[in-house]
Amino acid sequence: MVAIALMFIILLGACQNKQKQSFEVVTTNSILYDITKNIAGDQVKIHNIVPIGQDPHEYEVKPKDIEAISKSDLIIYNGLNLETGNGWFNNALKQANKKINSKEVVAASQSVEKIYLENGKNDDKKVDPHAWLSIDNGVKYAKTIANALIEKDPKHKSIYEQNLKTYTKKLEQLSNQYKNKFNDIDDKHKILITSEGAFKYFSRDYHLNHQYIWEINTEKQGTPEQMKRIIDYIKHHDVKSLYVESSVDKRSMNALSEQTHLPIHGEVYTDSIGKKGTKADSYYNMMKHNITVIHDGMK
Repeated sequence: MVAIALMFIILLGACQNKQKQSFEVVTTNSILYDITKNIAGDQVKIHNIVPIGQDPHEYEVKPKDIEAISKSDLIIYNGLNLETGNGWFNNALKQANKKINSKEVVAASQSVEKIYLENGKNDDKKVDPHAWLSIDNGVKYAKTIANALIEKDPKHKSIYEQNLKTYTKKLEQLSNQYKNKFNDIDDKHKILITSEGAFKYFSRDYHLNHQYIWEINTEKQGTPEQMKRIIDYIKHHDVKSLYVESSVDKRSMNALSEQTHLPIHGEVYTDSIGKKGTKADSYYNMMKHNITVIHDGMK
C-alpha cells in the first residue's frame, strides 16, 4: 500500500513538472495565431483571444482569456493601437496582472514602417494598425515573433529558427510571385474600395488608390456623410468593382453597390483569416486570396 502511494506521488509530481515545463503563448487574433503556429510548431501551447471572423478592434474578453493570459509565458499582440484603441487589451492585461511594457508582452508590428490615418500624421494614437496586409510586413511579424519565442524559450531555438526560415521563404516567394501582379491594370482602374480603410499597406505595395466608406472600425460606420463622400468619389472616377470584408457589417457596402450600380466583386479578408476549409484559412492563403480577388475585380 505504501509502495502504491509512493508511486502515485512520484507520477503526480512528474505530471506537475511536465505542466510547469510546457511553454504557453497567447495571441490576440487569428492572423497572429497562424503566424506564431507556423514558427512554434508543436513546441508551445497557443491560446488565441479574438476568434476567427470577429473584429479585434473591439472585443469583450472572456474569463478563459484572462486565465490564459495570466498563465502565459509570452503574449503576442499586433500593436499600432489595434487592440488598445478602445482599451480591451489593456484591461485584460490588468486583470491578469500583466504589464504591456514587460518583456513577456510583444508587439508583432514593432519593426514595420507606420502609415498614419488621414488626420493623424505622426500621432501614434492615430496610426493605421493593418500592417499585416503587406506580405513584407508579415515577414517582419514572423521574425519578431521568432525572436520573442527564442528569448523566452531558448532550448528550442534551433526549431524556431528552422521554422522561421521555411515560413519566411514561403511568404517571400508569394510576395515576389505577385510583385508585378497589377501591372496589367490601367492606372485609372487601380481603385480599391472597401468598407473599412484597412488596405493602406497593401495599396502601398501594389501602387493602388485605396478608398473606403469609413477609415477604421472604431469610428462610426456607414454614416450619411461617409456614404455621400464615397458616392461623390465614385461619380468622378472609373471604378470597376467594390469589395466587402469578411469581418464587417455588409449593409453599408450593399447599400453603396445599390446606389452606384457597381458590383461587389468578392469578399476580402482583413482583421481575420477565414474559417478552416476556406480559401483564406491561413495568413498565407488569405494574402494570396486577397491579391487574386482584388486584381480580378479591376480588370
